[in-house]
Amino acid sequence: MAKEPQTPLDDELARQEQEAEMTDQNVEERLIDGELEGLINDEAPLEGSLSNPEAEVLAAQVEELEQSLSEAKDQALRAAAEAQNVRRRAEQEADKARKFALEKFVKDLLPVVDSLEKALESMQDGASDVHREGVSMTLKMQLDVLNRFGVESIEPQGEPFDPQVHEAMAMVPNPELEPNTVMDVMQKGYLLNGRLVRPAMVVVSQKAN
Repeated sequence: MAKEPQTPLDDELARQEQEAEMTDQNVEERLIDGELEGLINDEAPLEGSLSNPEAEVLAAQVEELEQSLSEAKDQALRAAAEAQNVRRRAEQEADKARKFALEKFVKDLLPVVDSLEKALESMQDGASDVHREGVSMTLKMQLDVLNRFGVESIEPQGEPFDPQVHEAMAMVPNPELEPNTVMDVMQKGYLLNGRLVRPAMVVVSQKAN
């Protein structure tokens, strides 16, 4: 069978196939020599090529803004805590002023109570029941009013001496009592809402010689 004559298209196809074979052979040789492997594994040039100065600037700005926001939050918390402390102190001062506004008035009223108590104690049998009842009722009214406003008396007869609320007027040897025991109350003390208005004047026992 006679061979068909080649056309220019056939010549071009044959030439491309020959070049492809040469390229494949060249690639194989370079792989053997490790040239392409070195290029594939070498990532340093790629990393360097990805560096972006604008991105670094933006990252720095974001970090600075986050720090500023954190500082602003901290300052806001501190300001809120300080405002709460100021409000709490103001409430405490107002409460204290409300509780102890009558302190001077109570101090001035206590001698009246003392006088009524002494008058009631000094009444002899000669005094009429009406007089005794009148003084007793007046004294009770005074004490009730004081109690309503937070005033309470201190009567430490037989209790251990407490220098916080007692004032020792005398020390008397007494073998029947423990030392530093209140033997006698010369004048009652008073508290206003727990605060000492007047200490109790007392006689305190001491160890007998």
